Amino acid sequence: MAKAKLWLFDIDGTLVDTGGAGLAALNEATERYFGESGPALDLAGATDSGLVAGLFEYFGRPYGDGDFEAYCAVYLERLEWNLMHGGFPGIALPGAGDLLDHLAGESDIAVGLLTGNVEAGALAKMRHFGMAHHFGFGAYGCDHSDRNRLGPVALERAGRHTGRTFSPEETLVIGDTPKDIACAAAMGARCLAVATGAFGADGLGGADQIADSLEDESAWGRYL
Repeated sequence: MAKAKLWLFDIDGTLVDTGGAGLAALNEATERYFGESGPALDLAGATDSGLVAGLFEYFGRPYGDGDFEAYCAVYLERLEWNLMHGGFPGIALPGAGDLLDHLAGESDIAVGLLTGNVEAGALAKMRHFGMAHHFGFGAYGCDHSDRNRLGPVALERAGRHTGRTFSPEETLVIGDTPKDIACAAAMGARCLAVATGAFGADGLGGADQIADSLEDESAWGRYL
């Protein structure tokens, strides 16, 4: 099996579980911004920009320039507060920190984020769980509402950050939802799916490799 030179990580359900801090922040932001509670949100593999566009549609509000940023300002304030003071039982998921530490010792491997989180939210979560130093670039839910469009963004930023060119064939996407698997397929990359989020192994068909968690070195070690 060819070595993966670029590893792109999802965040929620893959690296960390915020214990509900993120969902609560979205619900709080919706109530503050729109003045009432919104619909139930399905966050598994979603992008923040897609979620916010859906909220404006749900409330029958016009959605124009600056609206996404204005909503996110409220959301990010609540997210930071919830992570620091909200008492949510967030954790770094098993094996995540050890894998990132291992990859940091591989000089020919680049590591980035490929997530539906808005960039500032992604970095807030990574800082909170002590992982931010591993990630110098990424593609985020503020770059496009369609997760399948984020892969080429990640490749371009990886090249700009490292000064190297990465092909989809030497790229590995690590995620926990069918949307992560679809995103990898859309960019022509391989996918390691982990059953640490909302989906068990039987719900992660189509991945090149499925692991119960990132503690399973035999699952990710084959890409080194």
